[in-house]
Amino acid sequence: MTSTLSTPDSLLDKAALRPPKKPLPRRFSWRRVFIGVALVIVCWMMLSPVLWTAMSVTKPTDVAFLNPPVFTFVPSFDAFVDLWQTTNFYKYLGNTLVVAVLSTTLALVIGLPAAYALSRFPGWVSVVLLIVALVFRALPRFAVVLPMYDVSRALGIYDTTLAMSLALVAINQPFSIWLLRNFFAEIPKEVDEAAMIDGCTRFQVLRRIMVPMMRPGIITAGLFIFLFAFQEYLTAAILTDVDARTVPVFITTQLGQTLPMLQQAGAAAVILTLPVIAFAFIAQRHLVAGLNAGSVKG
Repeated sequence: MTSTLSTPDSLLDKAALRPPKKPLPRRFSWRRVFIGVALVIVCWMMLSPVLWTAMSVTKPTDVAFLNPPVFTFVPSFDAFVDLWQTTNFYKYLGNTLVVAVLSTTLALVIGLPAAYALSRFPGWVSVVLLIVALVFRALPRFAVVLPMYDVSRALGIYDTTLAMSLALVAINQPFSIWLLRNFFAEIPKEVDEAAMIDGCTRFQVLRRIMVPMMRPGIITAGLFIFLFAFQEYLTAAILTDVDARTVPVFITTQLGQTLPMLQQAGAAAVILTLPVIAFAFIAQRHLVAGLNAGSVKG
């Protein structure tokens, strides 16, 4: 008698001969249409000031600020040339970069051991320190910067990139500690215990084990701190005068002046914005990881 049961091989052959199922067409949804239109409107509202500034600085000066505005013009980059040739913009841009890099480096050097300790030694002391750091971050900026002004004058470091960098480290340190602590909390404590069984001290565990494993978290925290420092205005306006002036402070000095100076302010704003946009596109994966850090553990 011939068996009517199919073997597994024959079943696979029959499955392979069947035509693939066509995906079901998506049903029309007014909800998707509404969400898409809302996102387009929000994106346009966010980008329109940047686009308007870029358009204004590339217009000839005589038509840059006409009302109603002129949309047909021959692009001109005279505002950028004048900005570089007639002002000390290169110096202010250098100060801004020095302050951002120095404050980011110091914040990470201080924040990594602090965040590691707070994540590995939970208790009421750690909770109090984290709450104090959060309260300090939430204080009005004037309540923090004005005492820094007195201290910098007393120490003789007023109007220096060092004073500006130290102030930004103090202001941004709570954020970096919270963010780095959340990354450390996602690493199992068994990793520390295994390394210490092999003879590592706590500091060696941090330097040899945790820092390589924390590379995405360190990059994320560094990017956020760098962007905060790169765009800081209020602290720079109070702690700098001429020598350590940064680009945001320079832009405000150009406002309310002649039309060419106003165009120079717009050109400086565009130059200040370009690195931020570049950082956002290059490191968007790390920025999203930083926003999601600690959502499961912490």
